[in-house]
Formats: sequence, structure tokens, C-alpha cells
Amino acid sequence: MMNARVILNKLIELTGFKAVLLVIGIGGLSSLAFPPTYCIPILLFTFPLLLLRIDQATSWKKAFAQGYWFGFGLHTVGLSWLVNAILIRAQDFWWLVPIVSPLCAILLAFWTGLVGALYYWIRPSGWRKIFVFAGLWTLCDMSRAILLSPSWWNPVLTGFPWNPLGSAWEIPGYVGDILIQPAAWVGVDGLTLFTVLLVLLPIYGRKGWVSLIVAMICWVGAGWVRLSPAPVAQQDTPIVALIQGNIAEDDKINNTDPRRIFQNYLSLTKEGMQKALQLQKQQVIPNRPVLFAWPESSFPGDIAYDSVARTVLMQQAKGAAAGILGAITRDEQGHIHNSLVVLKPEDGAIIAQYDKAKLVPFGESQPWYIPFHIVPGSPLTPGKGVETIPLAGVSSFGPLICYEVIFSGQVIDSSHRPKWLLNLTNDAWYGNSAGPRQHLAAVRLRAVEEGIPIVRVANTGISAVFDPYGREMVRIGWGIRADKAVALPGSLSGTLFSHVGRWIPFIISMIYVLFGIIFPNYKKRMLPTTEA
Repeated sequence: MMNARVILNKLIELTGFKAVLLVIGIGGLSSLAFPPTYCIPILLFTFPLLLLRIDQATSWKKAFAQGYWFGFGLHTVGLSWLVNAILIRAQDFWWLVPIVSPLCAILLAFWTGLVGALYYWIRPSGWRKIFVFAGLWTLCDMSRAILLSPSWWNPVLTGFPWNPLGSAWEIPGYVGDILIQPAAWVGVDGLTLFTVLLVLLPIYGRKGWVSLIVAMICWVGAGWVRLSPAPVAQQDTPIVALIQGNIAEDDKINNTDPRRIFQNYLSLTKEGMQKALQLQKQQVIPNRPVLFAWPESSFPGDIAYDSVARTVLMQQAKGAAAGILGAITRDEQGHIHNSLVVLKPEDGAIIAQYDKAKLVPFGESQPWYIPFHIVPGSPLTPGKGVETIPLAGVSSFGPLICYEVIFSGQVIDSSHRPKWLLNLTNDAWYGNSAGPRQHLAAVRLRAVEEGIPIVRVANTGISAVFDPYGREMVRIGWGIRADKAVALPGSLSGTLFSHVGRWIPFIISMIYVLFGIIFPNYKKRMLPTTEA
């Protein structure tokens, strides 16, 4: 124990280049808490060390630097899977391969640096330290979805709230089911707040560890109590056939053989509909509607003008109340959209269309001063925002395309609450890496927050369906050409988070921060002040 304390003091007192490497390193280690590794215990070492180093900083600039380099390491490693997107077009962007995730981290690390600077200015003491730090971390983390939004200073960037710490609890299986239930009250930002608070408790020795154990028992107990049977489906609750075509991104980009791609989806749709119709016969509620869904940008052509393909598709999908496809569309003004279209069963006519509103920064949209486009056909034009699509004889659904699902509290039209959510995506860009798993974690958390079942259909995987408690009902793994059918459960009438949204974690975090501001104590310091 004494040796560990000596080592800790030496790490806290490191200066210069070694200190920078240390903080980058512990930031990188912290990313192991994210899916798919879920190494949450590593945070019990990295976050206390970060706080102690910031606590000993002798200026706000040094405190900012501690937080900044930590965030740089956190996001560089956490987003390392981005290299897969560049490798798809390596012949054009080979020079981006070694720097793509560090470039993103340079921007994202500003928010963790801000945590350090604000903490220094408040200078809390005693037990206030961890509350102030947790509150600041959560507020700055939440701002990643706000300060980069098109409604604020930049009409291009749409925010990047990827990998909030709260997503670390999205462990596959029953354990994760229990641990993510508090998201129904406080959202993933609330999970982030409590995560930071918990992992900092060991700073206070035995009392801190006891408090940590008690808090975890309460957390698990609350999650276990909340889990209940999924709501009963209604007559209009659909059975959905998930169609995962597993088309290589190179084939999609080059459009080398659109006929083969269409035939691939056509045969899968026929098989998927047969399974869905068979499942329909097994339901207690007779004649539930049946739908099928293709992934994001899966239709290999101009769907608006290819009436023959639409008609052939719906003939093969006999018995479907509607077909839902991802497609690239062009409006009357010539603007290109990443769209979800709904096809009529009789003749394949387009009866509804949703255009992706939140575009991926530097991929689907980017500033005018960047002279290249990583995603062919970009920049795209954003749609109007979240909406609910009503269908005759089928419960209404909320469409989400790819990246839009990561925005906590921004996935449904609250004035017209949908009965289920549909997320079409194409994670083929990111390869068989952590990226699709981290994306899937966001999908699962949205189901818990909103109390709505969610269907995710991905081109190369991972396709899945979660009930309103975030329990996995069906999955198609990565890199598999397959189809599966699932009978959706009903939705909850609502959750606390669905009614109040991100105001809950925001208010709690503000209370924590104000607690440190209103009741400061400059005399008591955790450790002797040293040069940071």
C-alpha cells in the first residue's frame, strides 16, 4: 500500500514531456471502458489520477492542459476505428490513415480541457471535489451535441456526442440490461455523471470504497426492480423482417454491379417475408401487419424514377403492409439527401420519405474550405428534423438514419410520439471494429431512454432489435448476409426521461457545480501543492 502511494505521488508530480505522455496514456486507457471491451474498472485508476493532477495545477492553463491531453488520448484510442473509413479510399486519402483519429481528438479534447480549467477556477475542496468534477465533466460532455449543432454558430457541423462515459454500462446480456435501466430516468448523460462520481470515490480511501460499494448496490437494485415484461403488442404493432445484404462498401461506392446488389436484396426480402408471415401465424393477436426494412443507402439507383424495380420488389414481398428502404435521393432543386422511403404494397409507389437531418461532420457535410469529400456524392443536404411517420393499419414509427441515433433526447417527435423506432445504417465504412459496437450501444440506450422498441438494420451488421427496456430480441452479426423476422412488443407510455429529456442530468450537474462554487474552501487541499 505504501509503495502504491509513493508511485501515485510520483505520477501526480511528473512535469514536462513525461507528464504529457502520462496523461495521454491514462486517457487512452480510459477508452477501454467503452464498447466492446467494457473495462470499467480501469476508470478507478485513470480518473482519480487525472483529478489529482488537475487539483495540483498552479494555473488554469496547466489545468486545461491536463484535461486536454487526457481527452486527446481518450478520443484518439476510442475513435481509432475511423481509420477503416479512410482505408476504403486509401488510394485517395492514404495520408489521412495515421492521423484521422488524432485529428478528431484535437477538436474533441477541448471539452475535457475546459473541465480542467473550470475546475481550477472553482477550486473545490473535500467531498466537493468529486461532485464539482463530475458535474463539469457531464456538462462539457453534453455540450458536444449542442455547441456544434447547425442551429448555433456553424451550419455544417452537427455535433459529435459519440462515446459518452455512460455508454460503458451497455454490457451485452442481462448484466447490461440491469445496469442501463437508470437511463430511463436520467438518460445516458445521467449515467455519465454517476459514473464519474463513482470512479472518483476511491480518492477518499476506505470511506470512498464503502460509498462506492453501497452506491453500486443501489444502482443494481434500481435496475433490477425496473425490469419488467415487455408491453403487450397491439393489433397494429408490426412484425418486421430485417434485411442485411452485406454489400462491401467498395461495391456500393463504385456501383460496379447494381443489378447484382438489387437481386441480392430481392432474394433476401422474399426469404425474410416468408419468415415474417410464418411468425405472423404464430402470434396471439391475428393478422398483425408485416413490414420489411433495408439498410441505409441500400437501393442501388435512383429510387424515385425506377418504378419497375419498386414494383418488382413489392411483388416479391407479397403480404407486406409496406416496404422501408434506405436510398440516396434528389429533390426538385437538385439537392441530394440521405433518405428513408416507404413503399406502397400494391405498386411500390413512394408514400413517405424522411431525409436525414443530422449529417456526419466532415463526411456527409463539411466546411467549404475543405477541398475534398471522403464520402462520394457529398456534401448532402440535411432534412427538416425528427418526425413520426404514420402508416395505414400499422403503428407509427420514428425514422433515424445512421448517426442520428447517437443524439440522446433528440430522436423522437415528442408532439407525435411514435410506437417504435427504426434506425437504418451502413457501418460497412468502419469495418469489423469497435465502431459498429459503439454505435449499437447508442441504439440500445435510446430504447431505454424513450421506452420504445427500436429496430436497427445495418448493411454489413450489426442488425438488432431491442425492446423498450433495451433487451435484445434478435441480432444478425457482423459480415453476414442474412434476414430475420421479429414480432415487435408494445411501447411504454413514456419514461421520465422521455418527458423531461436532458434537463434532468443538466440540472443535477449544475447543482453539483454550484455546490462547489457557493461553498468553497481554499484551506484544505487533498495533497501538497506541486508543479503540474
